[in-house]
Amino acid sequence: MNPVRVQAIIRKEFYHLIRDYRSLYLAFAIPLLLILLFGYALSLDVDNVETVVVDQDRTDLSRDFIRRLDASPYFHVKAHLADTRIVGDWLDRDRATVAIVIPPDWTENLRSDREAPLQILLDGSDPNFANIARGYINAFVEQYNGKLLADFLSRQGFEPIRPPLEGRVRVWFNEDLESRNFIIPGIIAVIIMIVGAILTSLVIAREYENGTMETLKSLPVTGMELLVGKAVPYFFIGLTDVLISVFMGQVLFGIVMKAGFWVMILASSLYLGVALALGLLISTVTKSQLVANQGAILITYLPSLLLSDFVFPIANMPQALQLLTYIVPAKYYIEILSGIYLKNLGLIQMWTNFVVLGVMFLVLAGINGILLKKEGL
Repeated sequence: MNPVRVQAIIRKEFYHLIRDYRSLYLAFAIPLLLILLFGYALSLDVDNVETVVVDQDRTDLSRDFIRRLDASPYFHVKAHLADTRIVGDWLDRDRATVAIVIPPDWTENLRSDREAPLQILLDGSDPNFANIARGYINAFVEQYNGKLLADFLSRQGFEPIRPPLEGRVRVWFNEDLESRNFIIPGIIAVIIMIVGAILTSLVIAREYENGTMETLKSLPVTGMELLVGKAVPYFFIGLTDVLISVFMGQVLFGIVMKAGFWVMILASSLYLGVALALGLLISTVTKSQLVANQGAILITYLPSLLLSDFVFPIANMPQALQLLTYIVPAKYYIEILSGIYLKNLGLIQMWTNFVVLGVMFLVLAGINGILLKKEGL
């Protein structure tokens, strides 16, 4: 590989990037918008669940129950309804997610040691949200039951009963259980795919459409020299986007890497190399910028978002899709990011992911070289 010829191709591609403001916009503006949108708008946390209450009992105990529910960080009592017939309208119009109906004689049944049913209606349109909200309301009711039992024993002169089994839960890695701590690192994988694969998917196809591919074939340039020269400018743009993303995540959201910075750079460089090689492969095969752009979105961006354990857990997917995730590069990169940002893991603990990304890069680069050699380069 001749460094002089590679440098000439790099310079040519760099001049093209400067003149093509749309590519620069896609390379820098879109990643910034993704960080802001995913960081502020996308949240998998469930809190302040909109709740309405129908209190048909109207006693001190029912009011205490509602007050404690509203004081919880997970529920917000939005309205007190006068009739149960209004509840359906509030749930139908998405004005509330949970409705609680306290029946008449509820307090009397409790103080008479009889069953005191409590009706809880839950909007199950979003199953994930509904399951979490159901767990919260069940935990709240169980906690309130414990309080009532303790008060009863105190009135009778007994000491409170300590449960025989006590589970002491300690959360590791993401102690605050905030989805943002996982989302921000994960979006870096999507950003690299946008910059690496989608942008480079146009570079070879552009040569074919502009009719300059025949000129390149007549030059003393090999296929690998052409690939390296085309990829280097986008490689540095991708690394710049990674650094910007890390900086924004720390400044705006307070998300700091727990592992070494250079482990992050090594992983990002490998993953970026895979993205560039994949984008060049799409560009070489399609030979059309429009088809290459659409193909890159379908082959790189969507799998990185949907099949990488970023938004949707792989364990919940059908078996066929779980097998498909093994060829998605973002899966391994997101595992590395999770280890770097949340678990303070190093290269020794995550070496298998690095090896897989390295093998993917070599395979894709080899296929690109073979295809360009068949084209006469």
